[in-house]
Formats: sequence, C-alpha cells, structure tokens
Amino acid sequence: MMPLTMARAGETVTIRKITGRDEVRQHLAEMGFVVDSDVTVISEVAGNLILQVKDSRIALDKSMANRIMI
Repeated sequence: MMPLTMARAGETVTIRKITGRDEVRQHLAEMGFVVDSDVTVISEVAGNLILQVKDSRIALDKSMANRIMI
C-alpha cells in the first residue's frame, strides 16, 4: 500500500484503507472516499490533488490525501 499522493495524474486507483481519527474518516466517507471505491487523479500541484470520485470532482490537500491508502 502507498498513500494517494503517490498516484500520477490520469491514473485510476482503488482505495484500500483510510487512516486517521474517526471524524476524519467519516468526513472522507461523506465525500465518497470509501474502501474498495475507485478514484481517478485529475491533476496534482505541490502535493494537492484534484480527484474524480463517482460523479464529482474533489480537491484534497496533501495531508488529507496522505491518509488515503491505495
């Protein structure tokens, strides 16, 4: 496993694990980041990511993206 920040732009990956406190994991789950779901990296700037999750595009900062393991 590796953090989501290691994925390249254009790559589609599957979430394997989400780390962090319960509140953080719940917040990510509400945005669509759940285990076994696919996420496509649209672009990356200075570690911050723009992601395609289901039918939405979501921006995550580097610290949040590091909590999502692929």
